[in-house]
Amino acid sequence: MKSNVYFVSGIDTGIGKSYAAGYLAKMWNGKGVRTITQKLVQTGNAGISEDIVLHRKIMDCGFLPEDIEGLTMPEIYTYPCSPHLAAEIDRRPIDFEKIDSATEALSERYDAVLLEGAGGLMVPLTRNLLTIDFIAGHGYPLVFVTSGRLGSINHLLLSLEAMEKRNISLHTLVYNRYPADDDRLISEDTEKYVKEILAARFPAAELVLMDPLVP
Repeated sequence: MKSNVYFVSGIDTGIGKSYAAGYLAKMWNGKGVRTITQKLVQTGNAGISEDIVLHRKIMDCGFLPEDIEGLTMPEIYTYPCSPHLAAEIDRRPIDFEKIDSATEALSERYDAVLLEGAGGLMVPLTRNLLTIDFIAGHGYPLVFVTSGRLGSINHLLLSLEAMEKRNISLHTLVYNRYPADDDRLISEDTEKYVKEILAARFPAAELVLMDPLVP
């Protein structure tokens, strides 16, 4: 696969991966890096990926030609659950060749592709394949989303350890400051702690502070 594909994951479901993907795409496009987003596997939808819709809203653009072609949302399942179960419920296995082909096509048209996963790193794509092993197998650098909510430090440290074990490169850490009304004592100290972790263990990774968005 091309080296301009970045996998977007996070510490948990609902941590803000879709907001981060759209936010980074808008930011990178603004810097002259032609960027598009893609959803690895969308569950809980039919026909159209709600995450791609959110990406485009944040990017201040309508559907792109690649969206209409289906390249950015190659696999969509109806039940809102883990991809392995959603595929079983719909009785249609995930077509990884179709996904890889779509990602390759996008990487040839754009400078960067932000490929968003479902849930956290350990989410199963099949009964035998975890998301993190899909990432490692493709050699994708990682864009990872965390936050200042209670419990996030534990989830982040476990995720970082799992990345290092599989030699996955951390390209960008997105610190999601939403919601703004979280416990300020905890969130502010967590942000400080995260900065210290990056400086000590991942000095090459970029830290992006993402303030609450109104798409």
